[in-house]
Amino acid sequence: MAEITLDAEIGRPLGSRSSRRLRRAGKVPGVLYGHGAAPLPVAVDARALRAALSGESGTNVLLSLRAGSQTYLTMARELQRHPVRGTLAHVDFQIVRRDEVVATEVPLVLVGDAPEVTRLDGVVDQQLFTLGVRAKPADIPTAVEVDVSNLTIGSAVRVGDLRLPPGVGTDVDADVTVVVALPPRVQVAAAEEAASAPSAEAEAEAGAHGAVATAAGEGAAAASDGAPQQEQAGAAGDGE
Repeated sequence: MAEITLDAEIGRPLGSRSSRRLRRAGKVPGVLYGHGAAPLPVAVDARALRAALSGESGTNVLLSLRAGSQTYLTMARELQRHPVRGTLAHVDFQIVRRDEVVATEVPLVLVGDAPEVTRLDGVVDQQLFTLGVRAKPADIPTAVEVDVSNLTIGSAVRVGDLRLPPGVGTDVDADVTVVVALPPRVQVAAAEEAASAPSAEAEAEAGAHGAVATAAGEGAAAASDGAPQQEQAGAAGDGE
């Protein structure tokens, strides 16, 4: 892995007002910590830091931080950005050793074609975009490749299927899905529509039940109308 040297100013004043002044001067406030060392407030050149973190290794690049009379091997952690401009507002520099295992995130990159999925107008759907890994700083890969060449409709690539470089491990469950091959979207939409729409038999049965209920209601109403007339006729006959 590439290693980049940065100069860091130590003894910077603390507080939000001082931090704003540093940012206006083109610097990024930060803190250097790790391995039992007391947190040390520092400031680095914003342009140099941005260039260092924009390389192939991204935020996993090794940074040799020259702070005063000391040089520390570090990695950038806990990057805070301006909510609107997206510029770096603060960064923590974690001291690491070349022989220790550290935890970090690396991107997952799809490689290869999926001819069976393409032939059936299916969709290759990536569901996991980064992977948490454990490795020594020099062994951290810039990315982990995900081969989708053998995908077929309904099949998936899971974390357990990934080929990690030597010296790299992960604590992510092996059954977690990275990418899955889905059927054509039109087919999925049609299946969902069919599942949500009532069947013709159900509609016919509902109609039959409704007709029976209507007939029963009409019969009950007719019987109710006839009963008073019969009683009235009987009463008249008794009077005669």
